[in-house]
This record gives sequence, structure tokens and C-alpha cells, in this order.
Amino acid sequence: MNPTRQPNPWDRLTAAARQLPDTRDTSAPYGFATRVAALAMTAPRPSLGIMMERFSFRALGVAVVLMLVSVAANYTALASAFTEETELRDPIAEVLDLGS
Repeated sequence: MNPTRQPNPWDRLTAAARQLPDTRDTSAPYGFATRVAALAMTAPRPSLGIMMERFSFRALGVAVVLMLVSVAANYTALASAFTEETELRDPIAEVLDLGS
């Protein structure tokens, strides 16, 4: 004999909640818009310096990431530039030698 399946308690609660009418008042209380506008006008505004500081720190982060990517992409050229021996010439002596 198969036992009858009982409905889930959650299903019973949701079905009962759907049958009740919603009688709540959805309008804002008297003077609500005035209070919100007054609070918005008295709130301190962010200064230009603070906004520029946030922007500059973000720009610094982007610049550091771009620098690291460019160093990584050109690592072989940078490494070979420091290992080669270069002859240092005096440009003033060369100009003076051309004049005589």
C-alpha cells in the first residue's frame, strides 16, 4: 500500500499567503519629500581635492601596471643594453677637433 504524499509545508504557507489581500498603506508619510530634500541640501559635498585625490591614486595604479607590462615586454632589450660595453666619447673634444 502506498502512503499518500503530504504537501510540503512551504507550499501550504505560500498558497495561504497568496490568498490574503495586501491592505498596507504604500504612500509616503506627510512631509517625507521635504525631509529628504532638506537632508540632501545639508549633507556635506565632496570637495574637488578629494575627488582629484581618488582619481590620481587610480591613475597611479594604472600607470604602474602599464610600466610593469612595458618592462616585461622589453626585458631582453633592457638586459642587453646593460651588458654591452659602450665607448664614451667627449662631444666637446670632437667639436674642438673639427675646428682646428
